[in-house]
Amino acid sequence: MTDQLPTILKPGALTPLPDGKLIPSLIANAGEQAAWRYVDFFTANIRNPNTRRAYARACVQFFAWCEDRGLTLQAIRSYDVATYIETLQQTHAAPSVKQQLAAVRMLFDWLITGQVVPFNPAAAVRGPKHVVKVGVTPVLEGGEWRKLLDAIPTDTVRDLRDRALIATLTYSFARIGAALKMKVEDLRPRGAGWTIRLHEKGGKQHSMPCHHALAEALHAYVAAAGIAEDRKGWLFRTSRGHTTVLSEQPMTQPDAWRMIRKRALAVGIAAPIGNHSFRATGITSYLANGGALEHAQEMAGHESPRTTKLYDRTKERLTQDEVERIRL
Repeated sequence: MTDQLPTILKPGALTPLPDGKLIPSLIANAGEQAAWRYVDFFTANIRNPNTRRAYARACVQFFAWCEDRGLTLQAIRSYDVATYIETLQQTHAAPSVKQQLAAVRMLFDWLITGQVVPFNPAAAVRGPKHVVKVGVTPVLEGGEWRKLLDAIPTDTVRDLRDRALIATLTYSFARIGAALKMKVEDLRPRGAGWTIRLHEKGGKQHSMPCHHALAEALHAYVAAAGIAEDRKGWLFRTSRGHTTVLSEQPMTQPDAWRMIRKRALAVGIAAPIGNHSFRATGITSYLANGGALEHAQEMAGHESPRTTKLYDRTKERLTQDEVERIRL
């Protein structure tokens, strides 16, 4: 827990448990049962490490705020939670505020089932309205994407790796985390074609037919890297220092982001594209060329078609075309 809590807190806001874990003083003051129930919420109830860090930060900040006002755990009421949320809205974006409220609400539900508190003061508190109809991830036009890929040479194994990773993110709609978890064995033959297996969040696996252009890029990279027989090895590997020789270690998301930014700047792409831009570009291209929303949803591994619809930027493009009709 200690590495999952923010450090920008005033002295006294956190109290160490006997095993060294840090918890809010307000929770510690409520007794041993409350303290360990709080720890269990993050260690046993939340499995995703990113969610765990975000929720831990949100709860620590909330209880520090309550402690400043002389509140105890049992004294926190809906009015206090609502006041805190309204205060947050003055300095934080709506999605961040909604996440903070969700963390506090979920924690109190957990404390109720552990018989620490009798009711959830956050249950009746409504967060700010936030409706997203179009995603904000920068998306490349087809010509920009092709320009970027064509500018990457095929001289070294690192160049071929970068081309293969960008193609994977684009043609398979893969999340960067899923792509970087791929092993060599996740590129599999199927009939006359190929499939790739993606390792999604929560331990889920998602198989996807391999676009012919993606298959070519992956095979060129695997052959040049000489890793075809290392079936259990990582597919996308880091390079050693400033050389073009690959290691046995997998690329990280920051590695991929730096590579993408470098390649984009080299061809004059000013948009702040990142790892997620290629997933968004692939989905947008598919929908713009007549692809069915339900198929895009399945390929992207989205739970809801509303999420997939966020990637449909065709309306943006139509709007721009219409505006260009203004000729003075």
